[in-house]
Amino acid sequence: MRSWPAPEVPSLSAAGLPAPALQLHLHDTGTGTVRPTAPGDTARMYVCGITPYDATHLGHANTYLAFDLVNRVWRDLGHTVHYVQNATDVDDPLLERARQTGEDWRELAEREIALFREDMTELRVLPPDQYIGAVEAIPMIVEMIEKLRAKDATYTVDGDLYFPVAADPGFGEVSRLSREAMMPLFAERGGDPGREGKEDALDALLWLAQRPGEPGWESPFGTGRPGWHVECSAISIEYLGMAFDVEGGGSDLAFPHHEMGASHAQVATGERPHARAYVHAGMVGLDGEKMSKSKGNLVFVSALRRSGTDPMAIRLALLAHHYRSDWEWTAEQLDAAAARLGRWRAAVLRPAGPPAGPVADAVRRHLADDLDAPAALVEIDRWAERAAAGEGTDEAAPARIRAIADALLGVTLH
Repeated sequence: MRSWPAPEVPSLSAAGLPAPALQLHLHDTGTGTVRPTAPGDTARMYVCGITPYDATHLGHANTYLAFDLVNRVWRDLGHTVHYVQNATDVDDPLLERARQTGEDWRELAEREIALFREDMTELRVLPPDQYIGAVEAIPMIVEMIEKLRAKDATYTVDGDLYFPVAADPGFGEVSRLSREAMMPLFAERGGDPGREGKEDALDALLWLAQRPGEPGWESPFGTGRPGWHVECSAISIEYLGMAFDVEGGGSDLAFPHHEMGASHAQVATGERPHARAYVHAGMVGLDGEKMSKSKGNLVFVSALRRSGTDPMAIRLALLAHHYRSDWEWTAEQLDAAAARLGRWRAAVLRPAGPPAGPVADAVRRHLADDLDAPAALVEIDRWAERAAAGEGTDEAAPARIRAIADALLGVTLH
């Protein structure tokens, strides 16, 4: 599957702002702590992608901007980043939407993925090195299920293949939830705890036998299609191997998706961990509820763009909130972001300003501390305010501030 074009990212070292000796610290759901990431020369990251039947709402954008910051900080610190993302281009929600609209599910997925690419491009999100759809990943998914089956970690219910969570003694380590807390979330987030014939209510679907009117692919388990969790396990292992640095997504993916995916991978390979850290972005709400397709309370990036909103204002509005926080979208926040963008752009048009070195140091320090983007924005606010007041005589400062905002925050000030 085709990714989207990469924006040009300025080098701060080339701009005279060498990188400090920092490590990126992130909150790991698996430990419940903020701890340093410790990648080698190449930092490896997998972020779970969209199910393309409605793209891209601000909840999506909030998540992908968070991991775009991870990507940018690692690159600024001198790492090569190997970034992989999937798109679940065959799944129940997509098929249901296609039935409702009378559209071919493949055409629906293709259209929404194209729109997602456009939104990511306009928001200047760095693209994944591999952008992999579930359909094209079916051979590697089948191979992974075969490995699970060889280890007696599958069983069948009326032709559907399941993974027994009891096969992984570490099940529960990703989300750190009790079984009592898992049960309602499993039902709410695509699981089937009430299905008769399962060995455990929490056991996860690996392969769904073909239903009438639905697509199916031949496999050693019969004609059908993959479950959701095993898709990301197979793709991540194929391209990143085990023990990659960060698996990311929205906080609603911690359980069951990341929990199940880790168990699939660890049992199939006999290695652990699947990922060294599980990092989750908060939920964006509207009118008192989480923004979600099922509730229909969505604000779309594409609709804002069509209305004439500068994508950099959208980006700034999202970055004004800490990535792990749950918050509610309002039009006033977008107005404030547009005003902030205007102040920054006016300030960097001045012939000189206060030195940019301290700003770069502070922005880097805030981002390295669990992606504290709101604090980083304030540092540039202060510089812009001082520059607007005529302070400073550093003629190189405006260009350096443009480079800082672009390289670290993904905000262009041209």
